[in-house]
Amino acid sequence: MSTTNGGTGNNTRGERVPAIERATGRQWADWVSVFDAHGARSLGHTEIAKLALATMPPNVENEEWWAQGVAIAFEQHAGLRVPGQSSAGDFRVSASRTLPLERDAALAAWVERFGDAAEHLGHEVTGARSSRTEKRSFWRFSLTDAGKVEVSATAKDPARTILAISQDGMSSGERIEEWRAYWKAQLAQL
Repeated sequence: MSTTNGGTGNNTRGERVPAIERATGRQWADWVSVFDAHGARSLGHTEIAKLALATMPPNVENEEWWAQGVAIAFEQHAGLRVPGQSSAGDFRVSASRTLPLERDAALAAWVERFGDAAEHLGHEVTGARSSRTEKRSFWRFSLTDAGKVEVSATAKDPARTILAISQDGMSSGERIEEWRAYWKAQLAQL
C-alpha cells in the first residue's frame, strides 16, 4: 500500500492525496497548513470535517463528500487514526464494482451467488436480510466476531449499477487487506 507518512508513525493512503489535490485544487501541504492553523489535531472528526467544508475552495463539485475525505486523510496524516479505522475507533473495509445491470438485478446476482453462504473467511453469517429505498437496494448480515456487512446496489444510470460491499465494526485493522481482497474477488465473479 502506498502511503504518505504524517511524521507520527501513522499514514495517509497515498492514493488519496493526488485525488484530493485534483478535486479541491489545493495542494496537500496547504490543507495541512489550514488544519494546523485552526488546531485541528485536537479536534474530533465532525469538527475537522466542518472545518474542511468551511475552508473548501469555491466551485468544488460534491464539496461535502470531499470535506469528509480531506478530514479522514488529515486524521490519518496527524496520527488521529490509521487507514481503515473509523472515527469511532473500529475498522471498516469496502470494495465496489460497476456492473452492466439494473440495480435490483445486480444485487440479485450477488445474493444468488453468495447470499446462502453460511460463513465468510471463517466467520458465521447471522441475521441476513434485504431492504430497499428509493435510491438503493441492500443485502445486510452480521459476521460473528467480524462486524456487519452491507451489500448495496446504486444505479449509476438505467443500465449500470455500482455494487458495493462494506464491512464495518471490525475490532482491528489486521485483516483489512485480506477482507478487501476477499470482497473484490466476489465482485469479480459477477
